[in-house]
Amino acid sequence: MDPSALLRTGAELLAPVLTSAGFAFGPVEAGIGSGGPFAVGRFTRADGRALELHVRGALGIVVYRAPRVAVEHGPLMRAAAGGEHPAYPGFSADPLDGFRHLRADLARFGGAFLAGSDAEFAAQAARGQALAAARRGFRALT
Repeated sequence: MDPSALLRTGAELLAPVLTSAGFAFGPVEAGIGSGGPFAVGRFTRADGRALELHVRGALGIVVYRAPRVAVEHGPLMRAAAGGEHPAYPGFSADPLDGFRHLRADLARFGGAFLAGSDAEFAAQAARGQALAAARRGFRALT
């Protein structure tokens, strides 16, 4: 499946969680880069929140955005999941499973992003980034 088609199908899988929180999907960019064909899409909301999705052969980079805040999925989940294991990225031969895993994480751990205040989301993002920074180098192996 080409990245644009995969992104559209994946967005349909995510839509029930995101549209109920006021987000709408739109493709942003598609093309061919040094790593091959890619597509980028974004679920956005009127208040400036956005969930940005990068796709090549499967869902790759996922970035949560709010005014003055941008955080990738991994660091945000470190703070939001509180020791539980997030489903995304997961590993599967089915490229749509990444979107299914992300949907599960949004439903379980996405409260601050989906419904929290900007301050609540920013604090959670900062905690996640601090936790990620503390686990660099050899510390990341433990």
